[in-house]
Amino acid sequence: MQTLAARTTAKPIADFAPPSIARHRTSAWSAIEVDNVDVVRLEPFDYTFQGSRHLLMASERAERYDGETVVDGLPRSHQRAWNGRMTFVPAGCRFYGWQKPRALARVTFLYIDPHSPLLQPQLGLDAIELKPRLFFFDHDLWQTALKLKAQVDSPLAPGAYVEALGIALAYELMRVNESVPAAASHTRGGLPGWQQKRLAQYIEEHLAEEISLAALAGLAQLSPYHLCRAFKQSFGMPPHRYLTGRRVERARLLLSERKLSVTEIALEVGFATTSAFIAVFRRTTGQTPTEYRRGLG
Repeated sequence: MQTLAARTTAKPIADFAPPSIARHRTSAWSAIEVDNVDVVRLEPFDYTFQGSRHLLMASERAERYDGETVVDGLPRSHQRAWNGRMTFVPAGCRFYGWQKPRALARVTFLYIDPHSPLLQPQLGLDAIELKPRLFFFDHDLWQTALKLKAQVDSPLAPGAYVEALGIALAYELMRVNESVPAAASHTRGGLPGWQQKRLAQYIEEHLAEEISLAALAGLAQLSPYHLCRAFKQSFGMPPHRYLTGRRVERARLLLSERKLSVTEIALEVGFATTSAFIAVFRRTTGQTPTEYRRGLG
């Protein structure tokens, strides 16, 4: 008798054009389908997905010279690199884009069935309104996704273990969905909660891009002048200093993982040059990125 986590024959769900641009290694269980995708040629391609399952993408390597990524409900993104980032597309939302790749992408697509008996009735995943997110990072969710990725290449993946990972992934998605980036409480003259949340989430998900004051003001539906005053009241610092702080915190995490060079991390967190990144990092932490990484042992 097969367990809930028994493998089934599966096909990739996201469409790539041309189809030959991507190599797929796929396995499916009752609640989770995992597709490890490797782009095999450095030529332009596009992709699209819209379905009845949730889609989580974990991008280990993703860089492009040009392109666009769109998820329903979110601003269009022309971000050039999102190594080590994730994108979440709720069931029913459309995800599409195109790119002229700078590196051969390696991405794991995880399709989650919210109606699976494995995820019901304890979790009630099908009753929760999950929000789309583009190019974000969460350590625990990332680790769970990579563990599921590894099961695709394991010929004898234990059914109970895969079931546990599927449940853990669902819980992690629910936790991330409910989390709100830390921000100072609303004070007189500051931003209401919805504006704080929208601005903090936008900054977190676009650290590698140029974020203008006009763009932030548009999100908050304020003039740039009033946005600056209210932002400082709510977050305790001006928008530029807050953005710099978030970039440095993201850089700390990437340095600790030891997967990217200092130059690659500079690009990943939105600095045009390595020298600018080193100067800001040293001014903020008192150490150069190399000294900080060395100090981690």
